[in-house]
Amino acid sequence: MNSQVTVIGLGNMGAAIARTFLDRGYRTTVWNRTASKAEPLAAAGASVAETATDAVAASPLVVVCLLDSPAVEAVQETIADAVAGRALVNVTSGSPAQARINADWAHAQGATYIDGGLMGDPPYMGTPTMMLSFSGDPDAWEAQRSTLEELGTVAYYGEDPGLAGVEFLAQVAVGYEFLIGLLHTFDLVRAEGVDVAAFAERVAGTIGGYAPLVNAFGTAVASGEYGPDLGSLDVQAALMDDLISHRETLGVDAVRMREVKRLMDRRIADGHGDQGFSSLFEVLGEERAE
Repeated sequence: MNSQVTVIGLGNMGAAIARTFLDRGYRTTVWNRTASKAEPLAAAGASVAETATDAVAASPLVVVCLLDSPAVEAVQETIADAVAGRALVNVTSGSPAQARINADWAHAQGATYIDGGLMGDPPYMGTPTMMLSFSGDPDAWEAQRSTLEELGTVAYYGEDPGLAGVEFLAQVAVGYEFLIGLLHTFDLVRAEGVDVAAFAERVAGTIGGYAPLVNAFGTAVASGEYGPDLGSLDVQAALMDDLISHRETLGVDAVRMREVKRLMDRRIADGHGDQGFSSLFEVLGEERAE
């Protein structure tokens, strides 16, 4: 096990990463542009580097956790001469394309690169509740896996450094897509004078039923075989005008419902009214190609 690690970036998440390594007995070096953020970690036993270059030189494993990709690029400019032979693990949120650019940069400097995504809040760092996705150099992953497992539940998605970003952004997107739809529905319910908190409790009691549906949709999309999940589109489409008009008469957003109706109408027109909701995926692909 590698017992030395450097953490660059000491925001809430970076500080939680450094604290976890310290608590697990790792010789931990930290650096942050605002030096005062390192003081609590120094008191806990971390070594505080004066520069990012010094921090990189201190350990064979360097974990980068900054605000965004521009912040990573700014640090890269200062550490280029120090990273050779190091394993860089970047858990800063960013796009898959940016991860691939970062990997090319690291390889050009003689370093290995692993990209990562963090799904969880800082207080859960170091517990199984913290979910971490990784991708990138497979040899570096095998060498650093046991150390990275100290941070939570880890998953490795392959050699392409962009795959961790795909997983992270897609998981986050599912949450936002669901939650914005939920808020619009709360708006609808409140406009009708219904107790929103009581309605939310009822939704929470039934939402677990969607888990099998998620798996079924994934299987259908992967195979291209679409059964009548949720009922056939011919039957489901009959609901759409009521769903749309209900919202619009109350001044509630109906954009998503209108999109569903448009996709259903097209799929039915193409002769697939006997299939289910998951088959709308095929229309999305057709429209993207167009």
